[in-house]
Amino acid sequence: MAIRIITDSASDLSQAEARQWNVEVLPLKTMFGTEEYLDGVTLDHEGFFQKLIESDILPTTSQLSPFTYAERFKEAAEAGDFVVCVCLSSKLSGCYQSACIAAEEYPDTVKIVDSENVCIGQRILIQLALSLRDEGHSAEEIATVLEREKKKIRLVALLDTLEYLKKGGRISSAVALAGTILSIKPVVAVVDGEVVMLGKARGSKNGNNMLMTMVEKEGGINFDRPYALAYSGLSDELLQKYIEDSATLYQGKTSFLPISSIGSTIGTHVGPGAIAAAFFVN
Repeated sequence: MAIRIITDSASDLSQAEARQWNVEVLPLKTMFGTEEYLDGVTLDHEGFFQKLIESDILPTTSQLSPFTYAERFKEAAEAGDFVVCVCLSSKLSGCYQSACIAAEEYPDTVKIVDSENVCIGQRILIQLALSLRDEGHSAEEIATVLEREKKKIRLVALLDTLEYLKKGGRISSAVALAGTILSIKPVVAVVDGEVVMLGKARGSKNGNNMLMTMVEKEGGINFDRPYALAYSGLSDELLQKYIEDSATLYQGKTSFLPISSIGSTIGTHVGPGAIAAAFFVN
């Protein structure tokens, strides 16, 4: 009798990490026109951004179906296992609702957690679940702690371009053009499960400073809990510059900065060149 941790590919956990951590990552579908891919399985993060940059078509992603979750929950139940399923924010996708529908048949063995986050914000909540599992907590205990501690997660990000927000219809062409001319870099965050604009910076240097200020405003990073940095695109050059600019946040507090790449779920909307930081507040 074991506890299975299940999540979706919006967490940007690679399949290799999933195997290493003993987590099951269910891939969302990414469509470029009529071409369909499984996020992180038939199309890795680098391959996605290569296609995104080269394509005139803005890709779309689709949520996981109740049937997909039901298959996994049934398999776990038949093996006598328990499940903690951590979903990307219910305000950003229908995956949570699909998981809840599938879990109705397994009220005693399957616990569903709305992460109220995505990308590395979702990722560090999963890491907390893994540490609780390793400590011997039950599925119900793990879910209870995650529900409480998810409120302490902060995810802030700096976008390099407004082009993909324009393509997705989230801003007008005029706003995107003005932003490009003025070298505007939006700073965004996930708040109560939704992506919100925190501010706009002129140039990457000011953007990095604003990102660092946002972290400091939250009281800094709790290094006793999981934390992560991420980048979108084919290079982590902009993230490395941010790390250099924000060295005071990390120096003397940790010798390791976990870095991951952003996949198609968020990459579709932010494009290449975005950087993000996720952490628990003290």
